[in-house]
Amino acid sequence: MTEQRMDTEYPHLLAPLDLGFLTLPNRVLMGSMHTGLEDDPADAPKLAAYFAERARGGVGLMVTGGYAPHPQGVLGAGGSLLDDPAQLPAHRIVTDSVHEAGGRIALQILHAGRYSKQPDLVAPSASRAPINRFAPRPLEEHEVLEHIESFAACAVLARDGGYDGVEIMGSEGYLINEFLAPRTNHRTDDWGGTPENRRRFAVEVVRRVRDAVGPDFLVIYRISLADLVEGGQTWDEIVALGQEVAAAGATLLNTGIGWHESQVPTIATSVPRAAFTSFTARLRPHVPVPVITSNRINMPQVAEEVLARGDADMVSMARPLLADPEWIRKAAGGRTDEINTCIACNQACLDHVFDEGKASCLVNPRAGRETELVLGPARRAKRVAVVGAGPAGLSAAVTAASRGHRVDLFEAGETVGGQFDLARRIPGKEEFAETIRYYLRQIELTGVALHLGRRVTAADLADHDEVVLATGVTARVPDIPGIDHPMVVTYPQALRGEVPIGARVAVIGAGGVGVDVSEFLTHPESPTLDLAAWRREWGVTDPESAAGALRAAEPEPSPRTVYLLQRTGGRIGTRLGKTTGWVHRAALAAKGVELVSGVNYEKIDDEGLHLSAGPEHADDRVLAVDTIVVCAGQEPVRDLLDGLRAAGRPVHLVGGADVAAELDAKRAIDQGTRTAAAL
Repeated sequence: MTEQRMDTEYPHLLAPLDLGFLTLPNRVLMGSMHTGLEDDPADAPKLAAYFAERARGGVGLMVTGGYAPHPQGVLGAGGSLLDDPAQLPAHRIVTDSVHEAGGRIALQILHAGRYSKQPDLVAPSASRAPINRFAPRPLEEHEVLEHIESFAACAVLARDGGYDGVEIMGSEGYLINEFLAPRTNHRTDDWGGTPENRRRFAVEVVRRVRDAVGPDFLVIYRISLADLVEGGQTWDEIVALGQEVAAAGATLLNTGIGWHESQVPTIATSVPRAAFTSFTARLRPHVPVPVITSNRINMPQVAEEVLARGDADMVSMARPLLADPEWIRKAAGGRTDEINTCIACNQACLDHVFDEGKASCLVNPRAGRETELVLGPARRAKRVAVVGAGPAGLSAAVTAASRGHRVDLFEAGETVGGQFDLARRIPGKEEFAETIRYYLRQIELTGVALHLGRRVTAADLADHDEVVLATGVTARVPDIPGIDHPMVVTYPQALRGEVPIGARVAVIGAGGVGVDVSEFLTHPESPTLDLAAWRREWGVTDPESAAGALRAAEPEPSPRTVYLLQRTGGRIGTRLGKTTGWVHRAALAAKGVELVSGVNYEKIDDEGLHLSAGPEHADDRVLAVDTIVVCAGQEPVRDLLDGLRAAGRPVHLVGGADVAAELDAKRAIDQGTRTAAAL
């Protein structure tokens, strides 16, 4: 149960919610997120451990990743499916573990529709999704009824499997949402043509589910409040839908925002916190059941403000509870500063899942690995030196100290954070500062001895039993004639403001760092993450103003002319994260950044940067720039390695000191944690 206090800072967040037949202990729903552990019954013990840890952390109600009610609705070949009683033993492992931990859990029923990545997919109409190579065939009318019944049958199986309820996925562009929107429903029968007919499928699904499971079972309906695509629903249609599914038997309405094919980011770190709660607030007065709001709510203060304003009755969070399974207990116990905050990077969670892998968390590599990465007390306390206080060193130091080791953390600079201290300066990545704050607090709690401004030698570490080298990376400087010209700066110099940056800038290197630097250069100094400006930038409007909540985008012009260059040919940004790379590319396009690939850097002089490209140098040009920022990769810093090995010291390389790779905090934190777990 949640550790509530009478003087809590978060009275709305920690208040119980009475649903009649069930009272939830607080107002937090752990929203659905597919982890990849749902697909194979053999992974049920891992999934059970994952949910049980969050149940012990005090979450009021959890929702699983999506399970298809019909083989044609799976997310992909071999994807999670619940359509047979023989599948229930694996589910009971999960539900029993959650209930033993004092939690409650609902199963999400998700029919992927035209998003199903397998050849036998179906949809209301024959309209292929732009993010899927497979094209659906339209459902025959008798098949529509068959699929409605499959939702009801799946809900009964969920009840029999020990779940406390189900969530019916009616948003994000999946099958039910496809019936609702003119964009994807071109039918002229009783299941299309008019708004009432388009709503019929969703309403009948809820009605049949409620009839099948009885009155004392949670039925959550995930309702799309902003499709964020052309041909989306109008606000009047959404309100009518909310009223009708509530009348049909929904216990709660949970907010969904955007389709997967939308060209508006909804959960990336650049999206302001609680950016869409006002949409839920608009729906709340019109429906007779509690409503849940979602998207980019990652800290208790934000959730409390949302609930205190009356925007919603509950808040839904998925990734924040990957990042910290004790989020609720820490909030209730007055320990908000100890929360490991979700930075919305998507690198270890959604990027993994969309690549058909298993989800974890960049800032918490134990997420989804609870049975594998066990951090118990050390068998023998050792004296451990960690050199370098970037993400790898911080994770290694606090993990080792939490296991009982005596840890000295040495950092040559005056601040901790390493590459994260640079990343937090990028517009839209301000959340990265939360991770630095978390580690600084953990240093205090675990007793790590932090030595800032201390550059150590191998001899300084002679008294330590183990040495972890987390000395990070240095910016690589390419061999270009004129590279020592005064206009040339490294990316750390640019991001830290150590040198003035001119009005015309060439960025050498278009990997993740080059993209980040380009975003930094195309924003004014000290930008603010303003919600109104963000909406203008991406063309989001009030849902009552336009169908799909879309309007023409009005991005702020860049204060500089920026060229982003790469040696290799092809499209720039292809190696960025699967779920956020397109956001960065779209943002650069909106700022007018010129992307140039397939170039050779000939020389740098007072005229600027000389480039050659094309057959027989047909595309040679000179960029008359004021500043050239070098983002051409990194090299590991290992100055201490030879001396330590010569002295026979046990030494472990982690993070950039081991492998210099751009934007690889995911590997760095994981490696630091695992190294400390093995000491």
